[in-house]
Amino acid sequence: MKELNNPITILEEQKQTALQDNILPIAIRRIRDYQQIELFKEVNPLDWEDWHWQMKNRIITKEVLSRIVKLTPEEEKGIEKVSGRLKMAITPYWASLMDPDDPNCPLRRQAVPTIYESIIGPHEMIDPCAEDRDMPTPGLVHRYPDRVLFLTTEQCAMYCRHCTRRRRVGEEKEEVDLKWRLDKAVEYIKANRKIRDILISGGDPFILEDETLEEIIKRFKEIPNVEFLRVGTRVPVSLPQRITSKLITLLKRYSPLWISIHFNHPKEITKRCRIACDMLADAGIPLGSQTVLLKGINDRPYIMKKLMHELLKIRVRPYYIYQCDPVRGTSHFRTPVAVGINIMEKLRGYTSGYAVPTYVIDGPGGGGKIPVGPNYILSQAKGKYVLRNYKGKIYTYLE
Repeated sequence: MKELNNPITILEEQKQTALQDNILPIAIRRIRDYQQIELFKEVNPLDWEDWHWQMKNRIITKEVLSRIVKLTPEEEKGIEKVSGRLKMAITPYWASLMDPDDPNCPLRRQAVPTIYESIIGPHEMIDPCAEDRDMPTPGLVHRYPDRVLFLTTEQCAMYCRHCTRRRRVGEEKEEVDLKWRLDKAVEYIKANRKIRDILISGGDPFILEDETLEEIIKRFKEIPNVEFLRVGTRVPVSLPQRITSKLITLLKRYSPLWISIHFNHPKEITKRCRIACDMLADAGIPLGSQTVLLKGINDRPYIMKKLMHELLKIRVRPYYIYQCDPVRGTSHFRTPVAVGINIMEKLRGYTSGYAVPTYVIDGPGGGGKIPVGPNYILSQAKGKYVLRNYKGKIYTYLE
């Protein structure tokens, strides 16, 4: 397992890597050392590397954010109007990566509210995946026959503006005690022996303290019919300081354990993010990525391909590309489905098979994940399939 380096060394390496990595020209030009930002120039590197400090000092007001980036009128109005659970909260780490002058910066657009969130599209829903409908106990979603989703917390390190669970994720007080919810979930899973797979999600489970997280994992691991345990998180991307040696030791105790990480853009894969993913991979934990297709952020084939390549380089297997769910206030992020299909056309055959995820739409109303992609079967008859390859050439397969 790779030990966490000296924080000062990490920051210097990150700066040098940013200059060398040919991700996107704008990403290279705008990378800043956090101490170049007036607000953070006096922050001790040991504090910067403390995930509790990062959480305590998240940017939650327009006044503080304006000291980091030059806000546009659309952003100012968006921050003023945002209300309810999904208020703005940005870790200092993520804020240091945002372009201060470009409102179209892919990291900035994911984190800073805009006035466009107040526009509700005609087909948008509060709960597009119908998770609340499929909850036999509070926080436990049972939709597929052999697997369940357990929502541990309503909190995240950073609140993504495209969040599907914006109805329940955010800064309001947790409504139901976690221990009580966990007891009920364990009781339900034990009574339904077909359940063999549990996804622990939220919010973000990794913002829980180690002891709380271990209790959840331990309780699920003790259930005889559970074979497969996964954790869904964005912490290695938005708060990589959370991946500590202590956390790694905890996770290794409960191997096998799989982790799905939310990545959306190559600019997110900094030196600091690489260190966090290396620590997890070196501990023998398989890593997969889940990416949301977002207009103006990753909807160009060359950006998506670059992201998939960068993920493989840090031992994260591309798993899913999601069509952005029709959740209220996200129409400015959604692309036509044809855009996603075109991206898949430009991946299949043009890069490694390991770099090709599955493009899915979560069927609105609780239909679950439905694979969508180019059609390579042109026709079929008894014992005969007419196929095309990635170049459009036609082949016949006879059974």
